Amino acid sequence: MQCVLTPDTEGYDQIDSIATGASVLVEGIIASSQGGKQKVELKVSKIIVIGESDPTSFPIQKKRASREFLRTVAHLRPRTNTFGAVARVRNALAYATHKFFQDNGFVWVASPIITASDCEGAGEQFYVTTLISNSAEGGSLVKDIPSTKDGRVDWSQDFFCKPAFLTVSGQLNGETYATALSDIYTFGPTFRAENSNTSRHLAEFWMIEPELAFADLNDDMACASSYLQYVVKYILENCKEDMDFFNTWIEKGIIDRLNDVVEKNFVHLSYSDAIELLVGSKKKFEFPVKWGLDLQSEHERYITEVAFGGRPVIIRDYPKEIKAFYMRQNDDGKTVAAMDLLVPRVGELIGGSQREERLDYLEGRLDELNLNKESYWWYLDLRRYGSVPHAGFGLGFERLVQFATGMDNIRDTIPFPRVPGSAEF
Repeated sequence: MQCVLTPDTEGYDQIDSIATGASVLVEGIIASSQGGKQKVELKVSKIIVIGESDPTSFPIQKKRASREFLRTVAHLRPRTNTFGAVARVRNALAYATHKFFQDNGFVWVASPIITASDCEGAGEQFYVTTLISNSAEGGSLVKDIPSTKDGRVDWSQDFFCKPAFLTVSGQLNGETYATALSDIYTFGPTFRAENSNTSRHLAEFWMIEPELAFADLNDDMACASSYLQYVVKYILENCKEDMDFFNTWIEKGIIDRLNDVVEKNFVHLSYSDAIELLVGSKKKFEFPVKWGLDLQSEHERYITEVAFGGRPVIIRDYPKEIKAFYMRQNDDGKTVAAMDLLVPRVGELIGGSQREERLDYLEGRLDELNLNKESYWWYLDLRRYGSVPHAGFGLGFERLVQFATGMDNIRDTIPFPRVPGSAEF
């Protein structure tokens, strides 16, 4: 807000100490503005300097600063228009997430951050251990790590007496509560030790993972579609000033793009049809397109942005070899009841599946992937004792914020990004 002072303003003698970044208390009367950049202004009757700012060293000056630079001062970047707007929209999306699930009878479940099992089977996890001791000089003494006779780490002497990790997903834990309470969701931090320096990946991010009991893949896709339309509509209606800002300064046309998500039906496509569509296109892709290979971001964005003119697309029935062990096998023996929801600019936003509720199929899949069944004993128990068909999905919350704000880099959608080589602030 523009504040207009005159020599008669109480505290006028302090204005020389007010530099960029300073905090002030102002009192006055709101009046119509004579300028063209704002509708109203504050005619100040009193001003008090609360906290001075060193004009020689304040990092963010009154000029356009690159987002790469602003990441180096993440403790100060919320003061900029862009990151203030991102924070407010992120908050609104989180509120709308809880409201959608609560209004539809879901129960929120707190899944553990420390876990001994790997949901995806990818092995890209952060270890949690107390075995590395600190020397008096502050360094880590690797030689002090206890080992067994064959030279392996002796995990029995660690805090949990077994290998433990930061979770990559709350899904498996969520399934236990879905089999008791029917519909649940988790919403919390997850961690992936992937060395991915891209605009779409973070090492620490938040995941929304609903799980629906007595549900199949069709129910799962309907829930994902309804959720996305609900939260997008919520920010369009409740964050109008911030969305106008994004539409003007970040991505022109973002409001029309988001309105299309709310108003248009989503396209449904099988994986096989998606491969056929990509093979038949004239575009030259960097990554190969072939049945049995996973879709890359460039393929996903082509499908939603080019082939279907910006409409969200749900692709279903993926080859089982490229999907996780817990996904339900289809009758063809080649595919699983999995789905990905693709959106413009981001590509995959939601990934989900019907879970394999048949004990013999699940055990067979664990054997195929050489995963230790003993680690999943409790997960297998869900199939031994009153198993039910169930399904769910996972949504990376920062990708949703990226999609909703038009921000180019996912590192600008979370207050303090954690990426390879950087754990600042």
